[in-house]
Amino acid sequence: MNKTLQRPRRWLGAALLGLAPLALPAQTPQGAPPVLGTGGTMALSLPQAIRYAVQTKSSLLATRLAEQTAVARVGEIKAQGLPQVNVAANLADNFKLQKSLVDFSAFGGPPLNGTTLTQRDIAAAQSGQAVTLSPAYGVAPATGPTPLAFGLQYAGNTAASFSQQLFDGSYLIGLKAAKVYQELSKKQTQQAEIDVVEQVSKAYYSTLVARSRLALLARNVQRLDTVLYQTNQTFKAGFAEKLDVDRLRVQRNNLVVEQQKAQRLTELSIALLKFQMGLPQAQPVVLTDSLNAAIVDAGALRQRLGAANFGTGSGPGGLGALPAPPAGAAPGAPAPAPGLNNGQPVQTDAAFNYNNRIEFSTLQTQQALAGLDLRNRTAGAYPRLSLTAAYGFTGSAKSVTDLFAFRGPSSRATNGFPNQNWFGFGNVGLALTVPVFDGFRRHYQVQQARIAQQTIERGFETLRQSIDLQDAQSRTTLINALDVLDNQQDNLTLAADVARVTRIKFNAGVGSNIEVFTAETSLREAQTNYYAAIYDVLVAKVDRDKATGELYQQAK
Repeated sequence: MNKTLQRPRRWLGAALLGLAPLALPAQTPQGAPPVLGTGGTMALSLPQAIRYAVQTKSSLLATRLAEQTAVARVGEIKAQGLPQVNVAANLADNFKLQKSLVDFSAFGGPPLNGTTLTQRDIAAAQSGQAVTLSPAYGVAPATGPTPLAFGLQYAGNTAASFSQQLFDGSYLIGLKAAKVYQELSKKQTQQAEIDVVEQVSKAYYSTLVARSRLALLARNVQRLDTVLYQTNQTFKAGFAEKLDVDRLRVQRNNLVVEQQKAQRLTELSIALLKFQMGLPQAQPVVLTDSLNAAIVDAGALRQRLGAANFGTGSGPGGLGALPAPPAGAAPGAPAPAPGLNNGQPVQTDAAFNYNNRIEFSTLQTQQALAGLDLRNRTAGAYPRLSLTAAYGFTGSAKSVTDLFAFRGPSSRATNGFPNQNWFGFGNVGLALTVPVFDGFRRHYQVQQARIAQQTIERGFETLRQSIDLQDAQSRTTLINALDVLDNQQDNLTLAADVARVTRIKFNAGVGSNIEVFTAETSLREAQTNYYAAIYDVLVAKVDRDKATGELYQQAK
């Protein structure tokens, strides 16, 4: 009895596993949106629940914001190769002008002391002849450096600059890396969507099972009420003991408590489903899918898995015939156990396409990104060439008012002299930067990038082994769950037949109340085990689809 009462906790505990943290737009599943019924109730099928979660769950919206950031990052990288134009203006009050030392003695030279005229020079000059005079110079004075201030107190300038990148190896590689980064962001979003699909599917199946079991418990209470009424009437007629009636009342009380617990667990399962969908808890929902529609065909699923019935007693057929020894085996040699692969990997039976797993595709993108980062570090040794140009004006004056007068080349003072205070300038040129030596910084950057790339390459083998293990584990778990489901279905059929025959015997007066009590208890336990097996199969099917990379494709 305690084991029976604890079964609903097992379902909910398995459903709560879907509360694991999310990882991080791929294409959104297509289909009709969820339907609002009367009173604002939302009708949800499993595809509609998945579609709603993928479109509105806050964690996915945050992941898509990161994807938009990647798109903006691509635009930022592209903008670096476009022309760059800047306009700048500056106004300064040189309240204390900077001075420089100037040695004026280096410019003046020795002083002129005059020249001497002789009588001969005078006579030659009077006769009309050319006379060459020889000046006499004194000693140059030894003056020290003199401080001198250049410029005026107020100065201003404004200019427009232009630059265009002509060649930069890092820029071209950066464009490729930005696109790869955007692709990586999309795959991370798809990974987050797959996780949401898994969590919503498990929560939906948990709610279906809980709802179906709650309806079954209601029918069991009604049937037990009927048996209790008949037993009580038989007791009043003197053909039954009061102990039989008390046993049935105890059984009914326990069943009602179990029904109340199942009701609360069903409500909790619905709350979990709303959480996984990102749906407000106040929004009423009704599930339109039935549990019968969700149950998979065990035979078709086994055929898809490549697993036979194994002849292990599953189903009414019981144990099958022992397999014949393989050809060429020695007489008396033990035959391999049915269903085992003799230690060979599962992937040898059917080649597994690792590209179906988003984790493998994401790692490939990360590898491409690491390779581009290595190329970018190496390209740091290449020269950079840019075209530059600038044009502007600079001016100065003794006062702010005079500075903003903006006098050009045609301006004249009252005395007719030019009094221009703003002067234009312009230049065009090429800027070439050649890295020569950076203290081995680039060398260590390249080394780090190469190690990061090698680390990702080592991760491929680890990921392949992990995917192989998940494939084998999900396959085995699903096959075992199918076997258990077949077994529990047979047990449920047998328990129902036993309970039916026991009630017939009791009504005919040839059976005891204890037999009815025991049969009803076994039937309820078989029902509980059957629904638990159904949930295990559905969860194992979701895990199997995720392991093979088919979960999101089926959801779409």
